[in-house]
Amino acid sequence: MPRPVPKPSREEKRQMRSASRLFAVQALFQMEQSGQPMPEVREQFETHRFGAELDGETYSEGDVDLFRATLSEALDRQATIDQATDRALVERWPLGKIDPTLRALFRAAGAEIAGLDTPPKVVITEYVDVAKAFFPDGKEPRFVNAVLDHMAREIKPDAFS
Repeated sequence: MPRPVPKPSREEKRQMRSASRLFAVQALFQMEQSGQPMPEVREQFETHRFGAELDGETYSEGDVDLFRATLSEALDRQATIDQATDRALVERWPLGKIDPTLRALFRAAGAEIAGLDTPPKVVITEYVDVAKAFFPDGKEPRFVNAVLDHMAREIKPDAFS
């Protein structure tokens, strides 16, 4: 009889959700840059990233449900999310001119704020951490914090009262 797989601890679940957010940003970036369709990119990530070992580094398992929901919501609500992002950016930095990694990050975060039940403050904290992973020495994490705070207050104002 097979041994039961232990349920992940609370901390392991949190790490899996964080990894899924990072994977979602990477997948959205890949879709935009390569033109590959979502099902193909999603399959690549679930098969080759979740729990995979690459160059001596083991990736987290990730939360497949959150990953899929984030991608789906980001694509379904892309126009709305992009408009909210544009309103949060200063006039000289329209969404089309910012780094494509940041664009993917704003779309993933916007998907969680607008379409999933994640509290906006959690989304902001998590995606600022994702920005730190991509831009460890830059000003981007503070920029991400400001843009996401603006977006969240616009999309879900009741979460801040």
